[in-house]
Amino acid sequence: MKVIIHSHHVEVSPSIKEHLEEKLTVIKKHFDQIIQINAILGVEKAHEKELRQSAELTLHVKGKDLFAISHHESLYQAIDLAVAKLDKQIIKVKEKVKNHHHPVAMKHISADSAVLNL
Repeated sequence: MKVIIHSHHVEVSPSIKEHLEEKLTVIKKHFDQIIQINAILGVEKAHEKELRQSAELTLHVKGKDLFAISHHESLYQAIDLAVAKLDKQIIKVKEKVKNHHHPVAMKHISADSAVLNL
């Protein structure tokens, strides 16, 4: 998994980078076919001071791109919220991939049991 971090009007300290990578391991545990993650961390000129810090995460998996954005007064909290949004999305993608072959397999199982019952 390749992580690319960009920043706008904020310096990415080693502790912020470590926090982001630590939170992204949760996503990697749920789905291991992640190709690349792009993170854009920044400070915006928002009228509300509580929502100035922003974190945008784009996750590239085979066949899909997932996106999450969050705003908070703390950059760490913004990262946590964005990762939580991506985590929900990746679980849905995993379930779709997992259930993709399920109906076909059930047809074969029911056909085999019908032959055995004759």
